[in-house]
Amino acid sequence: MKINQNTVLQGKKVALVPYTAAHVPRYHEWMKSVELQRLTASEPLSLEQEYEMQRSWREDADKCTFIVLDTERWSGQAGMDEDCMVGDVNLFLTDFDDLALGEIEVMIAEPCYRGRGFGKEATLMMMFYGVTKLGITKFEAKIGQENKASTSMFRKLHFKEVAVNSIFEEVTLRLDVSEQEKHWLLEQTGHVEEKSYRDMKLQNLASES
Repeated sequence: MKINQNTVLQGKKVALVPYTAAHVPRYHEWMKSVELQRLTASEPLSLEQEYEMQRSWREDADKCTFIVLDTERWSGQAGMDEDCMVGDVNLFLTDFDDLALGEIEVMIAEPCYRGRGFGKEATLMMMFYGVTKLGITKFEAKIGQENKASTSMFRKLHFKEVAVNSIFEEVTLRLDVSEQEKHWLLEQTGHVEEKSYRDMKLQNLASES
């Protein structure tokens, strides 16, 4: 999705940046993990296929993707994204008859960052972006039944279980964003700053020279 190709969302623990070609090699290394393939229901791709996927995610109007960075490391390393990558967060418009519905996914690929609130903040920030920029009013999350940590996190974000698919061994959780839920979401993300990715890159280049 091109709408976020110059957007940075900076929070306390994580910064969300557009998924660019520079991120692909690290992402490709992540997805060699059998555990991550299982948790994300993904098939291993070649590096060239991964680059093609990145290009399609940037162009497709039904996919919004951010790479999740460690804010503290990123701020201290002059914006070297690849060294600070933690995971990714995605929003898919899966129903073209209902563009207010978004399917949300989050992956914290680096094991040392799991269970520390990085996935929660990244998810809240993506929900904030979906509601305020994309007109999303309903979120769904489809999670493997074995992924208890992810299911628990989404429940803490007010999602409710609405379906179980025994064939794919996944549960579907849903959140309808009422005015009350929107107010809560904006409270949770009041610290988030939106910045220009291009400007930050230029500033980092200038500081290095």
